[in-house]
Amino acid sequence: MTKCDPFKYFKTSSEIIKLAVMMYVRFPLSLRNMEDLLHERGIEISHESVRFWWNRFGPIFAAEIRRNRINQMRAYSNWQWHLDEAFVKINGEQNYLWRAVDHEGEVLESYVTKRRDRNAALKFLRKLMKRYGSPKIVVTDKLRSYGAAMKVIGNADRQETGRWLNNRAENSHLPFRRRERAMLRFRQMRCLQKFAAVHSSVHNHFNQERHLHNRDNFKLNRSAALSEWRQLCPV
Repeated sequence: MTKCDPFKYFKTSSEIIKLAVMMYVRFPLSLRNMEDLLHERGIEISHESVRFWWNRFGPIFAAEIRRNRINQMRAYSNWQWHLDEAFVKINGEQNYLWRAVDHEGEVLESYVTKRRDRNAALKFLRKLMKRYGSPKIVVTDKLRSYGAAMKVIGNADRQETGRWLNNRAENSHLPFRRRERAMLRFRQMRCLQKFAAVHSSVHNHFNQERHLHNRDNFKLNRSAALSEWRQLCPV
């Protein structure tokens, strides 16, 4: 069975679409910022084209990145998870973005709910464990919903809480918060869930942890990440 070409019937080249989606999701830029930056490169498009491209191709690129990394992440991500929830307002209503990262800061899962009770925590944990398996240690804040959900699953003895233990999850919210401000917040839960999933995969792909490598290794890793991005969904 031949693989369907996702760029079929598009007049714009796949290289330009990949570049626009990567820049918009990765950096805190607005749609009109993207239009101006691409204009400087000699690419004349509307900001609405960027909006359409990331909505159409962002989930496709994110799914392929996740598929390529899932086996590698399973090998080391089950040692310790950090779980935390971020407060996100949608049309004036408070919603919650649940996020899980491993001990190296790799974003494992993002999940949006209207509540942060036991049922919401249980759905998030089951979704997380279905994809990555069971962890050895789960670090959370002192929200009681985590403890109640852990008892249902049977991982209550693996939970750890502390004042500074969950800084890894708190710091992982910062790139998303910068994107949220650039996008002037979100209008729908569906849009928030979609963008959070795409943003986490792209952030994982380009997060080279430059503080752990010297300049030469960092440049090699950065070039490799860009090369892999250009090879996504080959035509």
